[in-house]
Amino acid sequence: MAGGELTGNSTGAPPQAGVLEGVNPIVYTPSNPITLFIVQAIIVIIFCQLLAYPLRWLHQPRVIAEVLGGILLGPTVMMRIPGFEAAIFPPASMPVFNNVANLGLIIFLFLVALEVDIRLFTQNWKAALSVGMAGMILPFGLGFAIAWGLYKEFHVDEAIGFGVFGLFIGTALAITAFPVLCRILSELNLLRSGVGVTVLAAGIGNDVTGWVLLALCVALTNNSSGLAALWALLCCIGWTLFLIFAIRPPFIWILKRTGSLHNGPTQGMVALTLLMVLASSWFTGGLVSYPKDPIHTLTGPGIIGVHPIFGAFLVGLICPHDGGFAIKLTEKIEDLISVLFLPLYFALSGLKTNLGLLNDGITWGYCIGVIACAFAGKIIGGTLAARANKLLWRESFTIGALMSCKGLVELIVLAGILSETTFSMFVVMALVTTVATTPMTKLLYPKWYQTKVERWRKGEIDWDGNELNPSESLQGGLKKGVDSQIRRLMVHLRLDSLPSLFTFITILSPESVTKKQVEPETPDAESTEVIIKKRPLEVHGMRILELTDRTSSVMHLTEGEDFYSLRDPVVNAFRTFSQLHDVAVSGRVAVVPADSYAETLMTQAHEVSSDFALIPWGESGSMSEDQSFPVTADTNERFKSFTHLDFISQTLEKASAICNAGIFIDNGFGGITKPVDRPELQRTKSAISIRNQADVAVLPVANKSHHVFFPFFGGADDRVALRIVLQLAKNPHVSATIVRINSSEKEKLSSTAKSAAASTTTTEDNSETNKTAVSSSPVSGTDVEDGALYATLKSSLPEDLATRVNFSEADVPAGKEELKEIILLAQQAVGNTRDNAGDVVVLGRRNAKKGFAEVGGSSSSAAGGGVPDLKTTVGEVAERLITTGIRASLLVIQAGGRGQA
Repeated sequence: MAGGELTGNSTGAPPQAGVLEGVNPIVYTPSNPITLFIVQAIIVIIFCQLLAYPLRWLHQPRVIAEVLGGILLGPTVMMRIPGFEAAIFPPASMPVFNNVANLGLIIFLFLVALEVDIRLFTQNWKAALSVGMAGMILPFGLGFAIAWGLYKEFHVDEAIGFGVFGLFIGTALAITAFPVLCRILSELNLLRSGVGVTVLAAGIGNDVTGWVLLALCVALTNNSSGLAALWALLCCIGWTLFLIFAIRPPFIWILKRTGSLHNGPTQGMVALTLLMVLASSWFTGGLVSYPKDPIHTLTGPGIIGVHPIFGAFLVGLICPHDGGFAIKLTEKIEDLISVLFLPLYFALSGLKTNLGLLNDGITWGYCIGVIACAFAGKIIGGTLAARANKLLWRESFTIGALMSCKGLVELIVLAGILSETTFSMFVVMALVTTVATTPMTKLLYPKWYQTKVERWRKGEIDWDGNELNPSESLQGGLKKGVDSQIRRLMVHLRLDSLPSLFTFITILSPESVTKKQVEPETPDAESTEVIIKKRPLEVHGMRILELTDRTSSVMHLTEGEDFYSLRDPVVNAFRTFSQLHDVAVSGRVAVVPADSYAETLMTQAHEVSSDFALIPWGESGSMSEDQSFPVTADTNERFKSFTHLDFISQTLEKASAICNAGIFIDNGFGGITKPVDRPELQRTKSAISIRNQADVAVLPVANKSHHVFFPFFGGADDRVALRIVLQLAKNPHVSATIVRINSSEKEKLSSTAKSAAASTTTTEDNSETNKTAVSSSPVSGTDVEDGALYATLKSSLPEDLATRVNFSEADVPAGKEELKEIILLAQQAVGNTRDNAGDVVVLGRRNAKKGFAEVGGSSSSAAGGGVPDLKTTVGEVAERLITTGIRASLLVIQAGGRGQA
């Protein structure tokens, strides 16, 4: 009997084993509310993430997924399931959910203010003020007008007069969601354009003005008399001035003393900043209880009775942007807010939204009217103001369309003022205007129009698209077609590929020395001779950083790409290299989405009229340059990343219409070998031996020679590769082995082709003969024409290259043994001198050998239904050399532009 009493729940301890003792794991208990809250958070996050993936392909911002997730969880969909609300979102559990969600909203508004750089507004104040004000006055007036019908038809709270109601409706239609606007502009790559700068500057003024009007609305709503509302508003203004003049100066002083302003915030400074956010939110806090809206109730008047988010917003505005502090602070806290807290708040709004209330003609008529007022007010007002600033009509319409995007934060703040029906209308309005912003912008301001306007403003073309200097353009094109040498090189800058890039640039363009007589400053002095060193090569570097969904990533753009181009360590190392080696270079940073890497690189190559684009293969085989764990990936992993293979394939596809391109796969080029395996702890016997076995300084490479091996199969790619090999061989440290591959079933060159090739070499000047031979080389991919070019270059080789360049032919059997023979030839030619500066195997990507697998320029050509693999990306010969593990780097070349001829 005693044992039975101990096991009974009536007299024993409460069940501790959960489900094992028959307890409902999701039941709400006031003593332990965290259990149900965890379940609620899991459901909300899953809904938002599942919706975010398809919407991302439609170029919609994440806020759309979060709002739709909240609507689906609310009475519109999920709460229609019997028992769902009582089990997952019971009313008793909502205070805990509400507190966590509102805490997330407070910090989110702080991040929104961090994103606002007032300097952008002040630098473009004229256009920003006109576009921002016109984009607010007209929609505000239309909103106030339609508010009369909404107030009479749907408003139920008699305590709120029409004046306050109309003020809120007008403000809700006039405001532009600045964070959403930034993300749309970044996705469309418009942030640095004239349209983007104008919209951002106007959006900053619009956003700040909108929050001031919202604060006025809340003050009028939360106070029983106009005098009390005036005092609340004055207190809010006074608090703003206190933060600016009394808090900001010592805050910046502390940041400087701790090094947080330029080196990123320390943990203590993050804590101090968040304490300021919470203290300011507490001071401005207070939202009266709404009996008909318990979900959005924040009980208690607070200090000045406005809303906690206004205090958080103000602290964000006073945080400095100098030294990238705002960006680095955002990076510390943004993920937790964006992934967990913010979806909870939008789910909370979804519990208020019931689209099922829009169930009759009058309701839908007002809903469509609200949407029409939102679009018309923003588009007409913004367009006319932009046109007044002398922008083109199409640019002006684009600015008006961009200013029409909305957010839900401003609606949720005052959700208690609106009835459920009216609030649902405004949720639909916000969704429609935001979803439509990206398609309207693409339609009004397509890429081809942006390019046309840019060239027109530069004076390159007239408005009809005709070249203003066609003769110069034609001469430049003909010169590029005739000259086979790489004069203007475009390189993709990566941190892990800088050593190999520097070495390649050095040997590609041998240093030339000229002497110049300098006249003396005085008649008595003697003239001096100055030695001028230079390289006949111009190199343009492009560093690409990924634009992600994170706020900090977008802030990199709004702060200015030019700012980072001047201070980026990789670009600066590139510039320093140019100064030391007398190379003319330019370097810049671009922050773009991952799927735009290839387009960005090739657009830059086209703009600088590049002869050759060099794309290094990442050491880790990924798009990322994260060096937090710098261990080189092994061969099996380095060449298996789908995203990296797709990037290479897209780059080569786009390069085919612009210029020649090459993929450089580094394997100890420049004499720098990288460990493949994870570093191991070296066990020693004593502290002295540990010190003695420390790494010693590495001496420079004594043998700076390189050997290049090139198997010539024929075809446009191989013809371009042959010329590049000869250009590399002009460097005295480079020797080359060029082997023409003859298959056993391939017909030999006819004697007429050989005699035609030999006839082009009868001249005294070898260098001029080389140019003539190249310019008159065959343009088709037949064996006769390839053989003629091969024989011409061989016979016209200058004397200084003849000792270092070896031309030969090899007959290899057709079939499966052919690749083995080629690999054997490569292994015999390269990798035999261990202490040199690294060897290179040069290959044409698409050779003329019919027996090899075809390679494609895009993912659509890859085997496996849309996903590229290594063989279809670099070619079968290069793929076999990589998997074999040859002791040399690889340069895979593809002809493009005029090089395909």
